Amino acid sequence: MAMRVLNFTNTGHFVAFSSDGSVKKINRNSCKTNRQFCIDAGFATTKKVLTTKVAETSSCLARLWEEARGVHDWKNVVEPLDPLFQHEILRYGEFVAACYQVFDLDPESRRYLNCKYGKNSMLNEVGMLDSGYEVTKYIYATPDISIPTQNDGCCGRWIGYIAVSSDEEVKRNGRRDLMVVFRGTVTYQEWLANFNSSLTPARLDPHKSRPNVKVGAGVLSLYTSNESANKFGLGSCREQLLCEITRLLNMYKGEHISISLAGHSMGSSLALLLAYDIAELQLNIDDSNNEIPITVLSFGGPRVGNLGFKERCDELGINVLRIVNVNDPITKMPGVVFNENFRVLGVKMDFHWRCSSCYVHVGVEIALDILKMRNPSRVHDIETYLSLLKCPNKAEIKQKGLDIVDKVKWFISRAQNIKTLEWREAATDMVNIKTLEWREAATDMVSMIPTQRT
Repeated sequence: MAMRVLNFTNTGHFVAFSSDGSVKKINRNSCKTNRQFCIDAGFATTKKVLTTKVAETSSCLARLWEEARGVHDWKNVVEPLDPLFQHEILRYGEFVAACYQVFDLDPESRRYLNCKYGKNSMLNEVGMLDSGYEVTKYIYATPDISIPTQNDGCCGRWIGYIAVSSDEEVKRNGRRDLMVVFRGTVTYQEWLANFNSSLTPARLDPHKSRPNVKVGAGVLSLYTSNESANKFGLGSCREQLLCEITRLLNMYKGEHISISLAGHSMGSSLALLLAYDIAELQLNIDDSNNEIPITVLSFGGPRVGNLGFKERCDELGINVLRIVNVNDPITKMPGVVFNENFRVLGVKMDFHWRCSSCYVHVGVEIALDILKMRNPSRVHDIETYLSLLKCPNKAEIKQKGLDIVDKVKWFISRAQNIKTLEWREAATDMVNIKTLEWREAATDMVSMIPTQRT
C-alpha cells in the first residue's frame, strides 16, 4: 500500500496518509524542539491604569477559561449568559463572518470562489488586524460533484482558514488557541453535497471502524474528497487540516493549548467532523498524556450524525456549543421528523433503530429568539446571529426597522406574567417611544423648510 508521509521540520509528530485515505500518527522522539512561553517582563511597566484594566480582564478570562471550553457543559455561563463568555462567542462569530467578507464571488475575478487576499493581510482587510490571531494556512475543500463553472481551473474551493493566537493574546487569555474557521454553503456543488443527507459510517480511524458511528454522506465527502484526477491537485480538506494542526501542536508543545473550531451552517458540520477526527486519532493528547480541550462553536449548524456519533463525541470529551436562532429552519435539518425529539403521543421513543437511522444534535444549545422579523429570508445569515448575540434577551432588543405595531406586540408580550407596576412602566415606555417618534418626525419636517436670509 502506498504511503505518503508529510514531514515537518522541528516537529515531534508526523501525519501519514495512505492511498486509501487512512491516516497514521507517527511520533519521533529525535525531535526535541520545545517552544516555551514566557511573559514579557516589560509588560508590567506600561501605563498603570491600562495595565490594571488589562490584568483584571485577563484574570477574569483566565478564570473563565475552563467554563468557556465547556469543561462543565457551560452550566455556569449559559443561563444566564455570562457577559465575558458572550463576548468570546461574538469574537469567534466575527472570525466566521470574515470568511464571507473575503470570499470572492465575482465570476470575472481571477480569484473567483477563493479568498480575495493573501493570508498575511486577510484579517487586516476586514478590520481585524488587532484581533490577536495570525492566519497560518488557508483551507480548500473539493466536493465530490462535478459541475462546470466559469474560470474553473480546479474543483477545490476556499472554505476557511487556520489561525493561532499571538503572544499578546496568550497573555490576555492564558492559553495558546489554535483556531479553525469555516464558512457556510455558497457554491452549487456544496448545496448538492448538503442534499446528500444519507447516513454513512465515518470510518476516520483506520484501526477502529466503528460502523455504528455515522455521519451525513455529503459533508463526509466534502471533508475527505481530493483532486486525485489532477497530478498537481489539492489534497483533501481533511489532509490539509490534520497536517497543519499537527504542525502547530508540535510548534507550541509545552504551552497551555486549546483547539477552537468555529463555523456557520455547513461550516459548523465540518468543524464538528474535524473535532471528532482529531479526538478519535488522539492528536489532542500530548507527550505527557494530557488532553488538549477541543471546543466547537456552531452558528446555525444542522445535524451532523446519528446517536452513535453523538455518544462517541461525548465519550471523547468534545465540547460543542450550538448557537441557534429558533426561527432558522437549517438548524432543524436533516431529520426534521425523526430526530432526538421524536415522540409518539407525547412519549419519547427509544427504538433501537434510533442509534443508526436518526440524526441527533450534539452539544449544548444557546437558543436565540427575536420578534417577528421584517425579512424572514435572513434568519440564517451570520450577521443575524451576531446581532442576536449582542442582545440575547428579548427585553434588550432594539432592532432598527420595527414599526410601532411590532413595538406594541413586544410590550404586550413583555407585560405577561408581571405585576401591575411593570404594566405601568411598559405603558410609560410606550408613551415615551411615541412622543420621541413624533418629535423626530417634527424635527425632520422643520429641517426640510428652507431658511430665509435676512
